[in-house]
Amino acid sequence: MIVKVVNPNTSADMTALVERSAKAVAAPGTTVHAVSPAMGPESIESHYDEALSVPGLLAEVAAGERSGVDGYVVACFGDPGLDAARELAAGPVVGIAEAAMRTAAYLGRGFTVVTTLSRTRGRAWELAERYGMRGLCRGVHACAIPVLDLDRDPDALDRVTAACARAVEEDGADAVVLGCAGMTDWAAPIASAIGVPVVDGVQSAVLTVQALVEMGLRTGKRDEFAVPPPKRYAGLLRDF
Repeated sequence: MIVKVVNPNTSADMTALVERSAKAVAAPGTTVHAVSPAMGPESIESHYDEALSVPGLLAEVAAGERSGVDGYVVACFGDPGLDAARELAAGPVVGIAEAAMRTAAYLGRGFTVVTTLSRTRGRAWELAERYGMRGLCRGVHACAIPVLDLDRDPDALDRVTAACARAVEEDGADAVVLGCAGMTDWAAPIASAIGVPVVDGVQSAVLTVQALVEMGLRTGKRDEFAVPPPKRYAGLLRDF
């Protein structure tokens, strides 16, 4: 089985982090590799960033289809381009926000999300609604750390841990969802510090894709998620 993890931003350091985390939970016989697109923003912290990340993401999915990839993970908590990627791919495509929220739903009566910047909170709420998780999502909190500073700020883990502890207390949540792929290796230390389950979307999504492929399940192609009809694209998108 080959699982391709696409980090939709162009940060090589974050992609390497995501790959280490993904490989840590892959079953024997599952090959996992993570990539960044050749084009796009260095981090995704706005609707503008998210929109401009999608062409590069789709190019990586298209390349995966040509090379025999079995399933994909979209490693950004906004789940950008998820529907379009499902149209392109024969195998399952799972976003880390959806995977993390569904995983957290197994662990108690409600979860809280801790994300990066305040401006990303609305997107997290929107996704909770879309995935049928609005009733279980007790809150969405920002730690006020830019995505790329998660790796650069020596105090970032402590600050995110404190934000998670506050969120649990304020929301009465049974679990925490980490709202950024750049936090992927922090679930265990934060859970140990605050005493509730902490869910990382990268590992949740890899395991979900792995399970779907093992069961022989694919995205339904009857109608909406059928391969998109071919047509000409102009300008920067001419190769699509």
